[in-house]
Amino acid sequence: METSAPRAGSQLAATTARHSVSYRAEPLRLSSRDELAEMAASAQEFAKKQPWWRKLFGQESGPSAEKYSVATQLLIGGVTGWCTGFIFQKVGKLAATAVGGGFFLLQLANHTGYIKVDWQRVEKDMKKAKEQLKIRKSNQIPTEVKSKAEEVVSFVKKNVIVTGGFFGGFLLGMAS
Repeated sequence: METSAPRAGSQLAATTARHSVSYRAEPLRLSSRDELAEMAASAQEFAKKQPWWRKLFGQESGPSAEKYSVATQLLIGGVTGWCTGFIFQKVGKLAATAVGGGFFLLQLANHTGYIKVDWQRVEKDMKKAKEQLKIRKSNQIPTEVKSKAEEVVSFVKKNVIVTGGFFGGFLLGMAS
């Protein structure tokens, strides 16, 4: 049998492998203990100044679509939405009961004579408030509201799956 010459591709691979070994970077120089201690102290100071969410998610958290699978995003959104909806439902019931009970007690106190309401003064104040609202009425939305709305829309666009899971979980939490 004839021996054939090695293929050009295998020679290229062997040559590349030899050259890549010879061009490796030098190992990093070890710092003195003082330099390491100084770096650790500055890192701790930096970490103390950061909010908790930066510590958890890092400097640039970015959209969650780049980090997690679709199932994980739906699960995270659904669980947080359900918890928020459940708490919202309970707090809402408590607030409605407190406000309704307060109005009931005020009406009861008014009916029994403990409180006297000057209805003419109430009507006069309501007319004055309506006039002030008509004067201040404008069709322009404040810039603060616009900027917050743009931030929310941007977040929803970047995290559609998590937002959808949150909304579904929120509705389930409100229903439970």
